Amino acid sequence: MIFWGNFNLNEISLVALNAAAYLLLFLLPGRLTPQVRTLSLLWGFTMGVIFDFTIGGGLVDLYMVNDSNQYEAFDVMYYLLFAPFGYLFFYFYEVLGINRRTFILYVVVWSVVGVGAQWGTTLLGIITFQKGFQVAYTFPVFLITQTVSGLYLECVKSRQPVMAPAKKKSERYGLSRKFT
Repeated sequence: MIFWGNFNLNEISLVALNAAAYLLLFLLPGRLTPQVRTLSLLWGFTMGVIFDFTIGGGLVDLYMVNDSNQYEAFDVMYYLLFAPFGYLFFYFYEVLGINRRTFILYVVVWSVVGVGAQWGTTLLGIITFQKGFQVAYTFPVFLITQTVSGLYLECVKSRQPVMAPAKKKSERYGLSRKFT
C-alpha cells in the first residue's frame, strides 16, 4: 500500500466531499435512534466496500480508485464516502414514510443518485474505468444494493423503533412559575 500516487484534484476532492458529507450529517435533525444511525453508517460503508472490492478491484478490476490499481491511503477517504449515503438512505426512507407502494420508486431514485455520484467521481478523477466498463453499468449494482438496503431497513424496523422520540421543548426559556 502506498500513501498516494499524486496529490492532485482527486485527493483534494475526496477531502472536500468527505467534509461536506459529514457536515450534512451533523446538520440534519437527529430523527433516527442512535443505534439505527450507527447501523446506517456501518451499513452504507460495508455495502459500498463489498461491491467496490468485488467489481472495482480484485479479480474483476473494472475500475481504478485514485491514481493507481494499488491501494492508497486516500482510498480510505473514498470508502468513507459510502457511510453518509447509507445514513441518508435510511434517513429519507423514514422521513418520507416509504411504504410498499413507494418502495420501488425510492430504490430507483436512489439508484439514479448513486449513478450520478459515480459519474461525478469519474469527472473528478477519483474513479477511472477500465476494461470497457461504463458508468451506466453501475445502475444494476445500485438497484441491488438499494433494494437490499431497503429490505434490511424493513427488517430492522420490524424488531425495534427506528425514529427517535420527538424532543420536548425545553422549559428553560419559558416561564416555569405562575406569578400571582
